Amino acid sequence: MAAEHFRYRRHGAGSAVVHLVLLDMSASMLRAGKLASAKGCLLALMQQAYRDREHVGVISFGGQGAYWLARPGKAQAFNDSWIAPLGGSGGTPLESGLQLLAPAIQKADRLTHVWLLTDGRFAQLPEKPQGMDRCTIVDLELDGLRLQRCQALAEHWQAQCISLDEVSDA
Repeated sequence: MAAEHFRYRRHGAGSAVVHLVLLDMSASMLRAGKLASAKGCLLALMQQAYRDREHVGVISFGGQGAYWLARPGKAQAFNDSWIAPLGGSGGTPLESGLQLLAPAIQKADRLTHVWLLTDGRFAQLPEKPQGMDRCTIVDLELDGLRLQRCQALAEHWQAQCISLDEVSDA
């Protein structure tokens, strides 16, 4: 091979995406292992973001209101220690989670991919957050009586609605 056949290819320092995750930690998520499944999904998302050198932020919402579990920043390698002990309680204050999300979307200097991990047990369909580039709703509704609010919200927001099994494909 001649020297002209070799090309320097610069490896990027990560993609231009920040993943903003909304994690439903309400009491309804404690039934049928939904919160455990959501935490497994969150862990998988964090691991993939770390491998891809992407940024991630995580907001939880539940009986205690909404708060940041991890502020937006470069994904870390080991997340088991803070994800495993997460517990749920109370109602589903999705609106308060969206209020925390809005400034993070506006502040983001890269494309935003919002992930909503929920069983859809919220009272009403909130308005779509302004400025998000992509949204994936992970439908964790495993109850016998399915309200299908995740699908309705996805249609309302023009978002993608997937089951837990489809997370790795998203």
